[in-house]
Amino acid sequence: MPMPERSPKVVVVGAVYIDLAVRCSHVPAPGQQIGGSSLSCTVAGPGPLQAVQAALCHCDVSLVGKLGGDAFAQMALKSLAEYKVDTEYLFFAEAKNTGVIVTVVNAEGENAVCRYTGANSALQPADILLAEERIAEAKVCLIHGCLPQEAIVAAIHTANLHRTPVILNPAQPLEQREQPGPALPSEYFSADVLVCNLTSAAQIADQSGTDIRTAKMIGSDLVARGAHCAVLTMGPRGCVIVDRTGADHFPAFDVDVVDRTGSGEAFAGALAAYCAVKNDLREAVKFASAAGALVCTKFGAIEALPTGAEIIQLLQREDIEGFASPRGK
Repeated sequence: MPMPERSPKVVVVGAVYIDLAVRCSHVPAPGQQIGGSSLSCTVAGPGPLQAVQAALCHCDVSLVGKLGGDAFAQMALKSLAEYKVDTEYLFFAEAKNTGVIVTVVNAEGENAVCRYTGANSALQPADILLAEERIAEAKVCLIHGCLPQEAIVAAIHTANLHRTPVILNPAQPLEQREQPGPALPSEYFSADVLVCNLTSAAQIADQSGTDIRTAKMIGSDLVARGAHCAVLTMGPRGCVIVDRTGADHFPAFDVDVVDRTGSGEAFAGALAAYCAVKNDLREAVKFASAAGALVCTKFGAIEALPTGAEIIQLLQREDIEGFASPRGK
Protein backbone atom coordinates (compact mmCIF):
# COMPACT_ATOMS: atom_id res chain seq x y z
CA MET A 1 0.00 0.00 0.00
CA PRO A 2 1.26 3.56 -0.59
CA MET A 3 2.99 5.24 2.32
CA PRO A 4 2.69 8.93 3.19
CA GLU A 5 5.71 11.15 2.72
CA ARG A 6 5.78 12.03 6.40
CA SER A 7 4.97 9.91 9.45
CA PRO A 8 2.21 11.14 11.78
CA LYS A 9 3.47 13.05 14.82
CA VAL A 10 2.69 11.77 18.31
CA VAL A 11 3.71 13.36 21.62
CA VAL A 12 3.95 11.17 24.72
CA VAL A 13 4.04 12.73 28.20
CA GLY A 14 5.09 10.13 30.74
CA ALA A 15 7.41 9.08 33.53
CA VAL A 16 10.82 7.61 32.77
CA TYR A 17 12.45 4.90 34.88
CA ILE A 18 15.42 2.60 34.77
CA ASP A 19 14.38 -0.95 35.69
CA LEU A 20 16.96 -2.93 37.67
CA ALA A 21 15.82 -6.55 38.02
CA VAL A 22 17.75 -9.15 40.01
CA ARG A 23 16.91 -12.87 39.92
CA CYS A 24 17.69 -14.94 42.99
CA SER A 25 16.53 -18.09 44.78
CA HIS A 26 14.24 -16.18 47.14
CA VAL A 27 13.42 -12.62 48.16
CA PRO A 28 15.77 -11.81 51.07
CA ALA A 29 14.38 -11.23 54.55
CA PRO A 30 15.35 -8.08 56.49
CA GLY A 31 19.05 -8.20 57.27
CA GLN A 32 19.66 -11.19 55.00
CA GLN A 33 22.19 -11.13 52.18
CA ILE A 34 21.92 -13.59 49.28
CA GLY A 35 23.48 -14.01 45.86
CA GLY A 36 21.71 -13.17 42.62
CA SER A 37 21.73 -15.35 39.50
CA SER A 38 21.14 -12.64 36.87
CA LEU A 39 20.73 -8.90 36.45
CA SER A 40 18.97 -6.82 33.83
CA CYS A 41 19.06 -3.03 33.46
CA THR A 42 16.63 -1.51 30.97
CA VAL A 43 14.72 1.69 30.27
CA ALA A 44 11.16 1.40 31.56
CA GLY A 45 8.17 3.41 32.69
CA PRO A 46 5.01 4.44 30.83
CA GLY A 47 6.76 7.24 28.93
CA PRO A 48 9.46 5.20 27.16
CA LEU A 49 7.28 2.11 26.60
CA GLN A 50 4.38 4.03 25.07
CA ALA A 51 6.71 6.20 22.99
CA VAL A 52 8.65 3.23 21.63
CA GLN A 53 5.45 1.34 20.80
CA ALA A 54 4.15 4.30 18.79
CA ALA A 55 7.54 4.60 17.05
CA LEU A 56 7.46 0.90 16.16
CA CYS A 57 4.13 1.65 14.46
CA HIS A 58 5.89 4.15 12.16
CA CYS A 59 5.02 7.35 14.02
CA ASP A 60 7.28 10.36 14.53
CA VAL A 61 7.34 10.35 18.34
CA SER A 62 8.54 12.91 20.89
CA LEU A 63 8.75 12.03 24.58
CA VAL A 64 8.19 14.72 27.22
CA GLY A 65 9.52 13.94 30.68
CA LYS A 66 12.34 14.51 33.14
CA LEU A 67 15.65 12.78 33.82
CA GLY A 68 18.20 13.16 36.58
CA GLY A 69 21.76 14.37 36.41
CA ASP A 70 23.27 10.89 36.41
CA ALA A 71 24.56 8.11 34.16
CA PHE A 72 21.09 6.51 34.03
CA ALA A 73 19.86 9.58 32.14
CA GLN A 74 22.43 9.04 29.41
CA MET A 75 21.46 5.37 29.24
CA ALA A 76 17.81 6.33 28.74
CA LEU A 77 18.65 8.84 26.01
CA LYS A 78 20.79 6.33 24.14
CA SER A 79 18.17 3.58 24.33
CA LEU A 80 15.34 5.82 23.14
CA ALA A 81 17.47 7.12 20.27
CA GLU A 82 17.96 3.54 19.09
CA TYR A 83 14.18 3.31 18.69
CA LYS A 84 14.12 6.69 16.91
CA VAL A 85 12.20 8.43 19.69
CA ASP A 86 12.84 12.19 19.78
CA THR A 87 14.33 13.12 23.19
CA GLU A 88 14.59 16.89 22.71
CA TYR A 89 11.87 17.41 25.32
CA LEU A 90 13.34 15.11 27.96
CA PHE A 91 14.51 17.73 30.45
CA PHE A 92 16.97 17.42 33.32
CA ALA A 93 16.68 17.87 37.08
CA GLU A 94 20.41 17.91 37.77
CA ALA A 95 20.03 17.74 41.55
CA LYS A 96 17.96 14.54 41.37
CA ASN A 97 18.54 11.02 40.13
CA THR A 98 16.65 9.44 37.27
CA GLY A 99 13.67 7.40 38.44
CA VAL A 100 14.53 3.79 39.28
CA ILE A 101 12.53 0.60 39.78
CA VAL A 102 14.39 -2.14 41.68
CA THR A 103 12.82 -5.59 41.36
CA VAL A 104 13.92 -8.78 43.11
CA VAL A 105 12.47 -11.91 41.46
CA ASN A 106 12.59 -15.33 43.11
CA ALA A 107 12.72 -18.78 41.52
CA GLU A 108 8.91 -19.02 41.40
CA GLY A 109 8.58 -15.72 39.56
CA GLU A 110 7.26 -13.80 42.58
CA ASN A 111 8.81 -10.41 43.13
CA ALA A 112 9.33 -7.51 45.48
CA VAL A 113 9.55 -4.01 44.02
CA CYS A 114 10.89 -0.66 45.22
CA ARG A 115 10.10 2.41 43.10
CA TYR A 116 12.07 5.65 43.37
CA THR A 117 10.30 8.43 41.46
CA GLY A 118 13.37 10.67 41.32
CA ALA A 119 13.37 13.31 38.58
CA ASN A 120 9.84 12.38 37.49
CA SER A 121 8.54 14.33 40.49
CA ALA A 122 10.26 17.48 39.17
CA LEU A 123 8.33 17.79 35.90
CA GLN A 124 6.68 21.23 35.89
CA PRO A 125 4.19 23.18 33.76
CA ALA A 126 7.15 25.25 32.51
CA ASP A 127 8.58 22.08 30.96
CA ILE A 128 5.30 21.44 29.16
CA LEU A 129 5.36 25.00 27.86
CA LEU A 130 8.76 24.36 26.27
CA ALA A 131 7.17 21.49 24.32
CA GLU A 132 4.09 23.50 23.29
CA GLU A 133 5.07 23.83 19.62
CA ARG A 134 5.59 20.08 19.31
CA ILE A 135 2.25 19.35 21.02
CA ALA A 136 0.55 21.81 18.65
CA GLU A 137 1.98 19.96 15.63
CA ALA A 138 1.03 16.49 16.87
CA LYS A 139 -1.91 14.43 15.69
CA VAL A 140 -2.27 12.92 19.18
CA CYS A 141 -0.98 13.75 22.65
CA LEU A 142 -0.74 10.61 24.81
CA ILE A 143 -0.45 11.37 28.54
CA HIS A 144 0.12 9.08 31.53
CA GLY A 145 -1.17 10.54 34.77
CA CYS A 146 1.51 9.22 37.11
CA LEU A 147 3.40 12.53 37.11
CA PRO A 148 2.97 15.74 39.12
CA GLN A 149 -0.62 16.86 38.77
CA GLU A 150 0.23 20.42 37.69
CA ALA A 151 2.30 19.10 34.80
CA ILE A 152 -0.47 16.75 33.65
CA VAL A 153 -3.08 19.52 33.78
CA ALA A 154 -0.71 21.81 31.84
CA ALA A 155 -0.25 19.15 29.17
CA ILE A 156 -4.02 18.72 28.83
CA HIS A 157 -4.57 22.49 28.63
CA THR A 158 -1.82 22.88 26.03
CA ALA A 159 -3.22 20.11 23.84
CA ASN A 160 -6.75 21.44 24.17
CA LEU A 161 -5.57 24.95 23.26
CA HIS A 162 -4.17 23.65 19.97
CA ARG A 163 -7.01 21.16 19.41
CA THR A 164 -4.64 18.23 19.61
CA PRO A 165 -6.62 15.12 20.62
CA VAL A 166 -5.71 13.85 24.09
CA ILE A 167 -5.50 10.20 25.13
CA LEU A 168 -5.06 10.10 28.91
CA ASN A 169 -4.38 7.32 31.37
CA PRO A 170 -5.93 8.89 34.49
CA ALA A 171 -3.50 7.28 36.93
CA GLN A 172 -3.12 9.00 40.28
CA PRO A 173 -0.62 11.88 40.23
CA LEU A 174 2.69 11.19 41.98
CA GLU A 175 1.79 13.31 44.99
CA GLN A 176 -1.36 11.20 45.56
CA ARG A 177 0.17 7.74 45.12
CA GLU A 178 0.10 6.95 48.85
CA GLN A 179 -3.50 8.07 49.29
CA PRO A 180 -6.24 5.40 49.49
CA GLY A 181 -8.52 6.82 46.81
CA PRO A 182 -8.11 8.96 43.72
CA ALA A 183 -9.03 12.63 43.73
CA LEU A 184 -8.53 13.50 40.10
CA PRO A 185 -8.88 17.08 38.82
CA SER A 186 -11.81 17.92 36.58
CA GLU A 187 -9.41 18.67 33.70
CA TYR A 188 -8.72 14.96 33.34
CA PHE A 189 -12.27 14.44 32.12
CA SER A 190 -11.80 16.87 29.23
CA ALA A 191 -9.67 14.23 27.51
CA ASP A 192 -10.87 12.82 24.21
CA VAL A 193 -10.10 9.28 25.38
CA LEU A 194 -9.57 7.96 28.89
CA VAL A 195 -7.76 4.62 28.78
CA CYS A 196 -6.97 2.54 31.87
CA ASN A 197 -7.46 -0.89 33.37
CA LEU A 198 -10.78 -1.80 34.90
CA THR A 199 -9.44 -1.85 38.48
CA SER A 200 -8.23 1.75 38.25
CA ALA A 201 -11.41 2.88 36.50
CA ALA A 202 -13.55 1.28 39.21
CA GLN A 203 -11.66 3.25 41.87
CA ILE A 204 -12.19 6.50 39.99
CA ALA A 205 -15.90 5.81 39.57
CA ASP A 206 -16.17 4.48 43.16
CA GLN A 207 -17.73 1.25 41.93
CA SER A 208 -16.82 -2.41 42.13
CA GLY A 209 -17.09 -5.43 39.87
CA THR A 210 -15.05 -7.25 37.28
CA ASP A 211 -17.60 -8.39 34.69
CA ILE A 212 -18.21 -6.84 31.27
CA ARG A 213 -21.57 -5.35 32.26
CA THR A 214 -19.97 -3.52 35.19
CA ALA A 215 -17.14 -2.32 32.94
CA LYS A 216 -19.68 -0.76 30.59
CA MET A 217 -21.40 0.96 33.54
CA ILE A 218 -18.08 2.32 34.82
CA GLY A 219 -17.17 3.53 31.34
CA SER A 220 -20.53 5.28 31.09
CA ASP A 221 -19.81 7.01 34.41
CA LEU A 222 -16.48 8.34 33.10
CA VAL A 223 -18.13 9.60 29.90
CA ALA A 224 -20.87 11.28 31.97
CA ARG A 225 -18.13 13.20 33.79
CA GLY A 226 -17.04 14.78 30.52
CA ALA A 227 -14.70 12.38 28.70
CA HIS A 228 -15.58 11.86 25.04
CA CYS A 229 -14.76 8.17 25.32
CA ALA A 230 -13.53 5.61 27.87
CA VAL A 231 -11.52 2.49 27.03
CA LEU A 232 -11.21 -0.02 29.87
CA THR A 233 -8.75 -2.90 29.55
CA MET A 234 -9.45 -6.18 31.32
CA GLY A 235 -6.47 -8.42 30.50
CA PRO A 236 -7.59 -11.86 29.30
CA ARG A 237 -11.22 -10.67 29.16
CA GLY A 238 -10.41 -8.11 26.48
CA CYS A 239 -11.52 -4.49 26.72
CA VAL A 240 -14.62 -2.31 26.68
CA ILE A 241 -15.09 0.97 24.82
CA VAL A 242 -17.83 3.39 25.86
CA ASP A 243 -18.78 6.67 24.21
CA ARG A 244 -21.91 8.71 23.73
CA THR A 245 -23.12 6.35 20.97
CA GLY A 246 -22.97 3.18 23.05
CA ALA A 247 -20.68 0.51 24.49
CA ASP A 248 -18.84 -2.40 22.88
CA HIS A 249 -16.79 -5.30 24.20
CA PHE A 250 -13.74 -6.59 22.31
CA PRO A 251 -12.51 -10.06 23.32
CA ALA A 252 -8.82 -10.66 23.93
CA PHE A 253 -6.62 -12.22 21.27
CA ASP A 254 -5.76 -15.88 21.68
CA VAL A 255 -2.00 -15.93 22.34
CA ASP A 256 0.37 -17.93 24.53
CA VAL A 257 1.01 -15.62 27.48
CA VAL A 258 4.44 -15.76 29.13
CA ASP A 259 4.75 -12.27 30.68
CA ARG A 260 2.17 -9.48 30.93
CA THR A 261 4.77 -6.78 31.62
CA GLY A 262 4.18 -3.73 29.43
CA SER A 263 0.84 -4.84 28.00
CA GLY A 264 -0.97 -1.68 29.10
CA GLU A 265 1.77 0.56 27.70
CA ALA A 266 1.82 -1.34 24.40
CA PHE A 267 -1.96 -0.94 24.18
CA ALA A 268 -1.80 2.82 24.79
CA GLY A 269 1.11 3.41 22.41
CA ALA A 270 -0.52 1.47 19.58
CA LEU A 271 -3.86 3.17 20.23
CA ALA A 272 -2.24 6.59 19.87
CA ALA A 273 -0.41 5.49 16.72
CA TYR A 274 -3.60 4.36 15.04
CA CYS A 275 -5.55 7.44 16.13
CA ALA A 276 -2.80 9.65 14.71
CA VAL A 277 -3.75 8.43 11.25
CA LYS A 278 -7.39 7.43 11.29
CA ASN A 279 -10.29 8.78 13.35
CA ASP A 280 -11.92 5.43 14.05
CA LEU A 281 -11.56 4.54 17.69
CA ARG A 282 -13.07 1.09 17.49
CA GLU A 283 -10.60 0.01 14.82
CA ALA A 284 -7.87 1.65 16.89
CA VAL A 285 -8.90 -0.40 19.93
CA LYS A 286 -8.64 -3.63 17.95
CA PHE A 287 -5.20 -2.61 16.72
CA ALA A 288 -4.13 -1.70 20.26
CA SER A 289 -5.52 -4.96 21.63
CA ALA A 290 -3.34 -6.89 19.21
CA ALA A 291 -0.28 -4.95 20.39
CA GLY A 292 -1.15 -5.59 24.03
CA ALA A 293 -1.54 -9.30 23.32
CA LEU A 294 1.73 -9.64 21.41
CA VAL A 295 3.85 -8.07 24.12
CA CYS A 296 2.59 -10.81 26.46
CA THR A 297 4.16 -13.51 24.29
CA LYS A 298 7.73 -12.50 25.21
CA PHE A 299 9.68 -11.89 28.38
CA GLY A 300 10.74 -8.33 29.08
CA ALA A 301 9.26 -4.92 28.48
CA ILE A 302 10.70 -2.52 25.90
CA GLU A 303 12.39 -5.35 23.99
CA ALA A 304 9.10 -7.27 23.85
CA LEU A 305 7.10 -4.50 22.14
CA PRO A 306 5.77 -5.57 18.71
CA THR A 307 6.34 -3.82 15.41
CA GLY A 308 3.49 -2.52 13.31
CA ALA A 309 4.01 -5.41 10.89
CA GLU A 310 3.70 -7.96 13.69
CA ILE A 311 0.47 -6.35 14.85
CA ILE A 312 -0.95 -6.53 11.33
CA GLN A 313 0.05 -10.19 11.06
CA LEU A 314 -1.89 -11.03 14.22
CA LEU A 315 -4.93 -9.14 12.99
CA GLN A 316 -4.78 -11.02 9.69
CA ARG A 317 -4.36 -14.31 11.51
CA GLU A 318 -7.50 -13.58 13.50
CA ASP A 319 -9.24 -12.86 10.19
CA ILE A 320 -10.22 -9.32 11.15
CA GLU A 321 -11.07 -7.21 8.13
CA GLY A 322 -10.56 -3.53 7.38
CA PHE A 323 -7.24 -2.85 9.06
CA ALA A 324 -4.20 -0.97 7.82
CA SER A 325 -0.95 -0.16 9.53
CA PRO A 326 -1.03 3.29 11.15
CA ARG A 327 1.47 4.34 8.53
CA GLY A 328 -0.87 3.52 5.66
CA LYS A 329 -3.81 5.70 4.89
